[in-house]
Amino acid sequence: MSNVVWTGTWVAERLGVELVGDEKLSDLLGLALRRNPRRAHLLVSNVLGKHVPQSPSVVYGYGFALGRRVRELLGTQSARAAVVLGYAETATGLGHSVADGVGLAPYLHSTRRPVAGVATAGGFEESHSHATSHLLLPEDPGLLSGPGPLVLVDDEFSTGNTVLNTIRELHARYPRERYVIVALVDMRSAADLGRLEDFAQEIGARVDLVTAASGTVRLPEGVLEKGQALVARYASTNGQEQVAGSGARGPDAVRVELGWPRGVPDGGRHGFTPGHRIRLDGALPAMAARIADALPDSARRVLVLGFEELMYAPLRLARELEQVVAADVRYSTTTRSPVLALDDPGYAIRTRLVFPAHDDPDDGPGERYAYNVAGAGFDAVVAVVDSTADTPALHAPDGLLAQLAAHSPSVLLAVVPSYVPARPSTERPSMLPEPLRGPAFSSYPPDEVGWLLQDLSDVTLEAPTEEREEAIQSGGAHYAESLPMEYQPSAQYQELFHAALGTSAARIAQAVGAVTELVLAERSPRPVLVSLARAGTPVGVLMRRWAQHRHGLDLPHYAVSIVRGRGIDANALRWLAAHHDPADVVFVDGWTGKGAITRELVQAVEEFETLEGVTGFDPEIAVLADPGSCVRTYGTREDFLIPSACLNSTVSGLISRTVLRSDLVGEHDFHGAKFYRELAGSDVSVDFLDTVAAHFADVADAACAQAKELLAADRTPTWEGWAAVERISEEYEIHDVNLVKPGVGETTRVLLRRVPWKILARAGAGADLDHVRLLAEQRGVPVEEVAELPYTCVGLIHPKYTRGATGADGKAVTV
Repeated sequence: MSNVVWTGTWVAERLGVELVGDEKLSDLLGLALRRNPRRAHLLVSNVLGKHVPQSPSVVYGYGFALGRRVRELLGTQSARAAVVLGYAETATGLGHSVADGVGLAPYLHSTRRPVAGVATAGGFEESHSHATSHLLLPEDPGLLSGPGPLVLVDDEFSTGNTVLNTIRELHARYPRERYVIVALVDMRSAADLGRLEDFAQEIGARVDLVTAASGTVRLPEGVLEKGQALVARYASTNGQEQVAGSGARGPDAVRVELGWPRGVPDGGRHGFTPGHRIRLDGALPAMAARIADALPDSARRVLVLGFEELMYAPLRLARELEQVVAADVRYSTTTRSPVLALDDPGYAIRTRLVFPAHDDPDDGPGERYAYNVAGAGFDAVVAVVDSTADTPALHAPDGLLAQLAAHSPSVLLAVVPSYVPARPSTERPSMLPEPLRGPAFSSYPPDEVGWLLQDLSDVTLEAPTEEREEAIQSGGAHYAESLPMEYQPSAQYQELFHAALGTSAARIAQAVGAVTELVLAERSPRPVLVSLARAGTPVGVLMRRWAQHRHGLDLPHYAVSIVRGRGIDANALRWLAAHHDPADVVFVDGWTGKGAITRELVQAVEEFETLEGVTGFDPEIAVLADPGSCVRTYGTREDFLIPSACLNSTVSGLISRTVLRSDLVGEHDFHGAKFYRELAGSDVSVDFLDTVAAHFADVADAACAQAKELLAADRTPTWEGWAAVERISEEYEIHDVNLVKPGVGETTRVLLRRVPWKILARAGAGADLDHVRLLAEQRGVPVEEVAELPYTCVGLIHPKYTRGATGADGKAVTV
């Protein structure tokens, strides 16, 4: 027999409370005394990660296993349509773990923290709790209104009042056919056992219950009064009550910068999607490594301490940390719940730390608690809070960090950014027009793309290439202030384009599918595609078509202007922020070269958010091909011929490059572009799209398999393309990376728009370079074969040999 004392013994003996049920019930639960006038006892879970430090793998494992049982109960199809709802504060992490087990279910938890500007989708009371009011604050108002099953998760199911109150209120507003209640333990009394079936009949829906164990608590007469008397007696004599200010002050906490993934919520307060989960999974190893690096080498017993409702993020961090350090890692969280602490092996709460609330709570200041931390032998504690709670009160002499430092030689602080949904604008920007659409502007159908541009079709902007570049050089003009003469493809070149399209259409379709699946999984389930005009626009249209073909989604798609040295069109971003959630915006381009536009976009978005106070835009570009290894979201990293790079406007909806000139583009105007209606006879824009999209059905399985492989892979940009460009720049004595244009797409642009010096071709490159060789021959440009070349080809511009080559700021480079 085990000599371990059950942690409910002390309360059971003194109150006459009896715990009966499954054999493992006593392993899951202990007992303590509440400081609460509504209920005398507290069932203290050993696997919830709230009051009792526990292995994070055990805590997460219980929730995940319950989620898997829900998935089996519902079946795969119904599980896909389910929404999981957890309860604050104790079950926020449990509910989230259940949602992970269900699989593709979005997650929401109730909260006691009102958030300005977020509408309440519901609320309810918890009768026995010390803090009763729950709010539901989903960012997506439709999250709770769907017809799929609603899965409600709490730590225990006793009277059932809280859960049934929730279902009753939500069912009145959003009726559905099925509910599943999930709890670690079913502790209903005999009198309450029939309530669930009666309730299901009352509302006309099926209600199931899934738990890890079941039993009941038998309470004697007068238990509440006896419990209050015991609390009063022992609270005044108990030396284990570690009150604020007690104990010697230890060293200051060491702050660990987590590198939390941009746009991923800190938890489920406003909703957490499967896409968010995938992005978090990908970021966890690096974040855990940063915590591990900050821990002292001597740490053998480490506690990761979450913060009230913030349970899931610290749980996942703790579980990941457990995999990478030799130390014994435990996990628990602080709480609002006042519980008597008593240093007895037969009592579940041995010690408590008391400290003031540090998140400026809506119900005013008050005490908060951390149980079973003091005296537990932790030689390092990692406190994880959200940024709302990273206040002076946290760092005060009587604050949580000081209390922890009095009981552990090493305290670390990790802050997760508090997620606040973007507030929708109540006014449409009066100065900004609606997007331009075909057929009035561009040859694309109107639903394929909206152009956040102004129409400059009637303005003469073109000049011969040599004259244009000489003007740029001599006058310091910017390349975006004029346009090159639009290239008119010869019959031979058009034949080459169609041959290349026939050869590569399936390959492009697969890459389109892979990158679109990545975006849907990682960035947003309903992304707003924003292509960088104009090379990104055909890819944006194809991604939109894939989402429609594969998932039945009708995604919005816009095209915007970005100019090297000038940044992205700020008015276009203002329009997008006023009409969509910036967090849903995904910037799209055709391919990467050395990554200059990638860097430009990051800087431009940062500047815009600083100036405008609008946050949420993710500057990471999604591209069809990333041969330069500059981004995480791509369909392939191969450098191959994308036929849309072969032509200019005639494969891009007959739209010119974008123009930014002060006499044409005012403070409240979008950047400009021209619609070359006169080239309609040579237009292959829609033909290109239709040819690629015709292969979607054939490549669907391969594209989804490729996306799955990419999701599991390390896609961290290596910027090896940039390194190669720097090497080539020095080797050919150019000394300016902006005059080196790597990759098939960029080389094609050099030949079509600039005054090229020479082309470097990888030895043995085949049909992917047929069009490059033809253009080079037509322009008298030598093609040099190179054995060791990371790209299929590289185009070189050199100011010693040509006039007007442009540099990093879009102006002429001189030597």
